[in-house]
Amino acid sequence: MNLRLALLAGGVAATLIAGAVVAAEPPAKADPEKGKITASTVCAACHGPDGNSPISANPKLAGQIPEYLEKQLHDFQAKDGKEPVRKNPIMNGMVAGLTPEMIRDVAAYYGSQQLKPEVAKNQELAALGQKIWRAGIAEKGVPACAGCHGPRGEGIPKMYPRLAGQFAEYTEAQLKAFRDGQRDNDPNKMMTTTAAKLTDREIRAVADYIAGLR
Repeated sequence: MNLRLALLAGGVAATLIAGAVVAAEPPAKADPEKGKITASTVCAACHGPDGNSPISANPKLAGQIPEYLEKQLHDFQAKDGKEPVRKNPIMNGMVAGLTPEMIRDVAAYYGSQQLKPEVAKNQELAALGQKIWRAGIAEKGVPACAGCHGPRGEGIPKMYPRLAGQFAEYTEAQLKAFRDGQRDNDPNKMMTTTAAKLTDREIRAVADYIAGLR
């Protein structure tokens, strides 16, 4: 009798252990090659086949932090009957049919591509932008951009994007969108609060500096 109980207990324990092993398995890794298919069929027209957009209104995605791209794509999607967190008529439509796996894979693909960076175009503006980037504007309570995006604009995974080499026009548009309340999917409203304190000239200056940042 004791032997049967021992065997039964052993079997239950083995089952629980096996279940725990299965539950502990990490999620499937992103597959950039599958992401390349999505990029070429869904995204390339606006962002370029390798993420180097030919149009300054559309951001460069090459070399972007995959976790950040993944979050933004999910934010563009309407879920559970609710409107998208990030609203853009074109992007909302383009990503509507993407599964979580497709989003994960295309983010990994673009993150693996080589960025072809832009350059600063206005020396005076870029000089002002550099000051704001490195030190902020103390009298206005504007923090240094480098504090979140890194000294070289490399960003922090998921929360803060890589900005170095981005189109100045796109960066300027996004900063104004944060300032004017048209975009508000930033963590802890950090960008919304910061951009609200910037003038048009200061925004252009930061955007121009970012374009030439390496």
